[in-house]
Amino acid sequence: MDVLWVGVAFLFGILVSRIKLPPLVGYLAAGAALSAYGYEAGAALHEIAHLGVLFLLFTVGLHLRLKNIIRIEVIGTGGIHLLISTLIFLPITIILGYSLGASLIISIVLSFSSTVLTAKSLERRSELGAFHGRVAIGILILQDIVAIALLGLTSGASPSPWSLALLGLPLIRPAIIKIVELSEEEELKLLFALMLALGGGALFEGVGLSSELGALISGMLLSGHPVADDLSKKLWGLKEAFLVGFFLEVGLTGLPTLQDFYLVLAALAILPLKSVLFFGLMLLFKLRARTSFIATISLTSYSEFTLIAGTVAASAGFIPPGVVIAFALLTAISFALNAPLAIWEEQLWKRIEMALSKFERNVPHPDQQIISLGSAEYLVVGMGNAGQAAYDHLKSQEKYVAGMDIDPARIERNLQEGRRVIYGDMQDVELWDNLDLSHLRSVILAIGTPESKVNATKYLRSNKYEGSILALTMQEDEQIALSRAGASAVCLPITEAGRKLAELSISNDITPDGMVIGPEVTN
Repeated sequence: MDVLWVGVAFLFGILVSRIKLPPLVGYLAAGAALSAYGYEAGAALHEIAHLGVLFLLFTVGLHLRLKNIIRIEVIGTGGIHLLISTLIFLPITIILGYSLGASLIISIVLSFSSTVLTAKSLERRSELGAFHGRVAIGILILQDIVAIALLGLTSGASPSPWSLALLGLPLIRPAIIKIVELSEEEELKLLFALMLALGGGALFEGVGLSSELGALISGMLLSGHPVADDLSKKLWGLKEAFLVGFFLEVGLTGLPTLQDFYLVLAALAILPLKSVLFFGLMLLFKLRARTSFIATISLTSYSEFTLIAGTVAASAGFIPPGVVIAFALLTAISFALNAPLAIWEEQLWKRIEMALSKFERNVPHPDQQIISLGSAEYLVVGMGNAGQAAYDHLKSQEKYVAGMDIDPARIERNLQEGRRVIYGDMQDVELWDNLDLSHLRSVILAIGTPESKVNATKYLRSNKYEGSILALTMQEDEQIALSRAGASAVCLPITEAGRKLAELSISNDITPDGMVIGPEVTN
């Protein structure tokens, strides 16, 4: 029967993708449709859903660094928002007829935002390492810690004394990195990543803590090391496949009672207020208006931890069982509402930038981006493998070059290797508005989603930048979009490699032993 659910999810995913919504909205709708016909989630689907969440949180952990979480804007915004949201929901739930104890639990869990949805949305746009991405994920981790504490209080179980031994996990980081480095075969690296994600979850669960937290911390053990990006790429497809089960399971939960349905309506009405509160608190803690807006969009949803904590509380009799169904419906609807916002966030920001920027505090901002490139004549945006190769070649030609990246860990690695790299979000229009472009002869866009490269190209041209813009892409459709946006040249590596091989096949410059002797080809 689970095979049937996967097929229905596929069909609904295709349908919603036709109207430019993420397939996950279709998966939620597929679950709801199957639930209406009386289908229920089985043990196999539940296990698949759980594995999907573990793999996702593990990949999130690969991009996280603790020093980026313990920041005043993260703890302040997340803590105050959690408190105020709980106080907003508490009288509403009491008015709806829930007991004081049940109202308190319901109010707390409704204060959470979705870690799964936010991480998936940020990862799709390659923004987990961006400042707004780090703020959003940091707030979510703070919420998850509260959720895990709530799980412990309502489940009747308590962490084992052995859980204190987990504080020593950072000590085994060098050994874990060494094992990954020794796993030269690609399938061994993938197997080790799976073992680490599942093993970390099982370890934490074995001492009375959340397996989700275990998977997240297992990933954090590798954060900041070059192998983290490699493992994240290897888990991408597997994680996406298993997450289908999670969204299906959410949709399959069913429909609430009338009382619980009123709770859903009230919570949906308060969702915009939660967003405004997030935005205002981030401004209060000195973040720029754009950073606050983009992070707020990521956090505008209800959480899967609402479902998890609600299920545990209901099974122990702390809240009525029907509330869990209301949580599922609320989570599904909030996911569907968030999806178009996440897709069109840049367009929305451009429309309301002038209005929201008025609320920005006139103080130094922790997310302020650099406005000068010094004497650099060439700028490489995206310091992954391709960006590093471009940077090193320009440097070998004695050109004045600077690199830019959105990921602090990648920036740190490049700085250690002697490259001059600065932080910058190439989708931030304010970056290009404030950056001195007068000395730049060329900008190379070597990383990012198709939308981010197209937007960066448009922003550069709109700021009257007349130098060359060179972009790296893997898709022909993206190549066309970049050319229309104003890119001077677009490199499609697969096509270029095919042409080069064809040229070599008819060339006389290949020796019998296969060596290329022509001057135009270099190693």
